[in-house]
Amino acid sequence: MNPFQYIIFNKPYGVLSQFTSDDHATLAKYNLPAGVYAAGRLDKDSEGLLLLTNDGGFIKKFLDRHQRKYWVQVERIPEKSDIQTLSKGVKIKSGVTKPCQVKIIDPPGLEERIPPVRFRKTVPTAWLEMSLTEGKNRQVRKMTAAVGYPTLRLFRCALGKIHINDFDLPPGSWKEVKKSQIV
Repeated sequence: MNPFQYIIFNKPYGVLSQFTSDDHATLAKYNLPAGVYAAGRLDKDSEGLLLLTNDGGFIKKFLDRHQRKYWVQVERIPEKSDIQTLSKGVKIKSGVTKPCQVKIIDPPGLEERIPPVRFRKTVPTAWLEMSLTEGKNRQVRKMTAAVGYPTLRLFRCALGKIHINDFDLPPGSWKEVKKSQIV
């Protein structure tokens, strides 16, 4: 029997990707198996797919080689030239980001976030799908801000071969998967 566990979790808004904190909600309240840790992080303001495992050797290899895909709600409607700029990589405080895939998409049909995203009658919003191969701290938010489109909502929809739409995984729920489903 394989002693390693691989868990996918749909992280709600406002929850830290760790098990302890004095000030914020954490993964501890979701009855996850003992000994698993997040492979990569989502900040507390981000939602979506989080992979947890007790296979430490797997984590770095996985993060170095596999794409992360995000649905990103931004303020205003990006111009084609701004999408191209994002795709090529942009300068953020920690350096220039690697090229990535970016496209405008229809709203992905996510459940309403609690608290709701701020809404301004005079400012339209758009949804982007961004696929990255790196994961710097708050990178997607910094990238969209760098081209003039602040992120309002950030949802990671895919990691490696796993896509949130392939599982019945409401916010706050988790499921054990096989390693072969991930890579």
